[in-house]
Amino acid sequence: MFKSIDDINMQVQGSAAIAATPLSASSTETNLSDDKFAEWREYLAEIDWVPDLGLDIGSFTWFRGLITLTALCGIAISALPDFGPIAGHRADPLSGYRADQARSQMIAPLAYGSDTGIRMAATDAVRPLAESPERPSIELVATLGRGDSLRRVLQRAGVASSEAARANDLISGAVSLADIKPGTKIDVILGRRPAKNQARPLDQLAFRARFDLNLEILRDGDQLKLNRKPILVDDTPLRIKGTVGSSLYRSARAAGAPADAVQKYLKVIGSKLSVSRDIRATDEFDIILSYRRAETGEVEVGDLIYAGLERDGKPTAQLLQWQSGGRTNWFEASGIGQSSGELARPTNGRITSNYGMRRHPILRYKRMHSGLDFGGGYGAPIYAVTDGTVIYSGRKGGFGNYVKLQHSGGLASGYAHMSRIAVRNGRRVRKGQIIGYIGSTGLSTGPHLHYELYRGGRTINPRSVKFVERAQLGGRELRRFKGELQKLQQVAPGAALAPLKSAAIHSKPEREINRLTKPLKS
Repeated sequence: MFKSIDDINMQVQGSAAIAATPLSASSTETNLSDDKFAEWREYLAEIDWVPDLGLDIGSFTWFRGLITLTALCGIAISALPDFGPIAGHRADPLSGYRADQARSQMIAPLAYGSDTGIRMAATDAVRPLAESPERPSIELVATLGRGDSLRRVLQRAGVASSEAARANDLISGAVSLADIKPGTKIDVILGRRPAKNQARPLDQLAFRARFDLNLEILRDGDQLKLNRKPILVDDTPLRIKGTVGSSLYRSARAAGAPADAVQKYLKVIGSKLSVSRDIRATDEFDIILSYRRAETGEVEVGDLIYAGLERDGKPTAQLLQWQSGGRTNWFEASGIGQSSGELARPTNGRITSNYGMRRHPILRYKRMHSGLDFGGGYGAPIYAVTDGTVIYSGRKGGFGNYVKLQHSGGLASGYAHMSRIAVRNGRRVRKGQIIGYIGSTGLSTGPHLHYELYRGGRTINPRSVKFVERAQLGGRELRRFKGELQKLQQVAPGAALAPLKSAAIHSKPEREINRLTKPLKS
């Protein structure tokens, strides 16, 4: 009747096994599908879908990568958006009564006929015009061009020839026409003309003739009258001072000096001192420029006129620009001017023969070549090597066309074989001035310049000479020079930038009630 525990356990296990049989089958199918999916996923993961198309060209792997690339490009192109216009609401055009009402509220340009507003029919008060009316006056601006004359400018503006000549005479009596700068704007007002076949009369003309003068021409009946309107101009020089510091150029520019003026200052100071060695950081530069300003606000910055340098409150260099003997030079405070340097090159050609003994190309024997030969094309210009006076100009034996200049310090220079001479005896010439042209006159095998340099009447090697020119002021000119120098040194730095008196003093508008309370003048 009773079973053992083992039998019961075995029965239970058997029944459990029998009952679980159908569940185990379904679970097995699921496990198989999962295993297959995992296998395919692992297989697909091991495949290189994007291989390098530069390797194994033509293989199965390469074609597979090409298919992948083509598929990705196709997907990208299919997703390309449309860039066509976006449809929107468009209002219907106005017509009929609505168009007339809209036109009445518009403003159209006169050039297009100005067909705006509600149109009205003409009444009996409308009379047709025999001709279109003219403007009572015409205002225009004429510009004086380079090389142009004031009279031609006025005539091109429409002024009658007789009135243009009259205006030209009035203006030339007040100011030199050559002083009127090109680009000057001229305000012209032309009046009503009596007939269409006649020029308009000149009613008014105004322009800035000079920096310190305005001119105006007005009509008074049948006559033209000139009015001069002087402009107050302050000529106080602009003085700029400061410490040199680490850079003289930068310090001067920071103090307000123009770049051109600073560069010229360095050049002038450099003729007496070494900018890199002799100037200290604690020194003070002193720059004075010519400066003009008008009460109307215009400013003219001129050239450098004074270059100074101070050390410990004492002047190290004082150089003033001064004109002496028709030539502008820089002079020291003592009245001594100095400019040194090598002689200028007499022509631009290269040196073909040096100074010394040589075999003459025509005479065929050795003899002294007493100068330098410069090659050059026929007709090339020949320049004076420095200032001098022509003491010979003409034909001279084997030299052909020859020019000799006398210089200071017992020096003289000669120029031979010229094709043409451009100076005469006794004429004063400047350094770099053209005195003739290269040729092949005299004993010459071809166009060139034979250049000689003399000292005490004897030829010397031109390469061995450096020309130094000194100028000394004396007498009345020296007194005027020192007076001008003292006057410039009394100018305070920045004094030229102070407000003008006429511009600074303005009468304030007075209230009427204040006028009534003032006592009457007897």
